Amino acid sequence: MLIPMKRCWQAVMVIAFVVPMLRAQESGKTFAWNPVKIQLSAFSRDLGMLDTERDEYATNLANCAASGITQTKAAQAALDRGQRLLALALNLSPRNRRAIIVNFQLAKGTLPEETKGDYSPQVLARLLLTRGQLLAKTDSQENRLLARIFFQLAAELDPKNEDAVYASEVDRLDHGAVDWTLLTRPRSEATPEPVKEPAKEIVRPPGPVGPPRRP
Repeated sequence: MLIPMKRCWQAVMVIAFVVPMLRAQESGKTFAWNPVKIQLSAFSRDLGMLDTERDEYATNLANCAASGITQTKAAQAALDRGQRLLALALNLSPRNRRAIIVNFQLAKGTLPEETKGDYSPQVLARLLLTRGQLLAKTDSQENRLLARIFFQLAAELDPKNEDAVYASEVDRLDHGAVDWTLLTRPRSEATPEPVKEPAKEIVRPPGPVGPPRRP
């Protein structure tokens, strides 16, 4: 009886020491995160969205990025998507609180706390699709760029949303893949056009005065 009991206690001791060590190793895993840096937003104030709407979208995009990364324990696919989500969030609203905090925490190797956003990925995908369709109907180049980005993200967030997938694929066939580097590419302030001076009136010297015409 002593031998089985001894083996049982040995098994208990192994579990007691090994399991915490495995958990510690799992929680101590590091991941590579390239901090998102936006020098100048790709979207001007002429974008077809109000500032409050831009900030709301930025918050939900940042929440979606944080949840995906934390839930998957920083899987590479979630990190790649998070880069795009946060890049878009900070372009829409450079001072958005949630986007700035999540970007900082990930840069320090810390998984952000999950925050229940206003929308699930599926609901957010539908919202992005609907908003993108409205933006695509305008003549503004930056509105159409944002629409293309919304279409692609909507399809990624909810591949079962056939309307989102169709819109994204048709856009890709018509215009090619979205260039995400546009959101993080270094920019400089646009050089203002020189002020045009009013044209000077040309004063011509009077011609020679001839003899008066005879009636």
